[in-house]
Amino acid sequence: MASEKILNAKKQMVVDLTDKIKAAPAGVIVNYSGITVADDTALRAALRKAGVSYSVYKNSITGRACEEAGYGDLKKVLEGMTAIAVAGEDPIAPAKILKEYADKIESFELKGGFVEGNVLDVKGVEELAAIPPKPMLVGKMLGSLQKSLYGLAYVLQAKIDKDGGAEAPTEA
Repeated sequence: MASEKILNAKKQMVVDLTDKIKAAPAGVIVNYSGITVADDTALRAALRKAGVSYSVYKNSITGRACEEAGYGDLKKVLEGMTAIAVAGEDPIAPAKILKEYADKIESFELKGGFVEGNVLDVKGVEELAAIPPKPMLVGKMLGSLQKSLYGLAYVLQAKIDKDGGAEAPTEA
């Protein structure tokens, strides 16, 4: 029967999306209405380059998948034309890219998301998008470590210069 075949296909979509959501460090749900084909193509290319999976599903399928993945609270944002972007390795990438488009296109809006087991509202997604990229955070951390090491080296050099380079007396 055709209806049984369709039902099984939908069940498989839910299973596939659930697995994708469970494996992802983060994801964002958006209302994509009003986006032009050119903007949508550019958006999808930017997301793909960042390793983000971006798909449009029926809200009922997305809702079931979110519920089965432990993000049932996201079902309340599934109204209208929604799409879901699921992060690959970088949990910040979907929020950052989608927020950029939401700022440019008035009708394109962030609706919610998830990160590391927590459901985010629009404000949470925007805060996630505001986090600097990982290489920048690593650079800042290394810079602060380097600054501390330089400080220690200057103090040690000042002590050596004050003592005239003489070695500390040894006990006999």
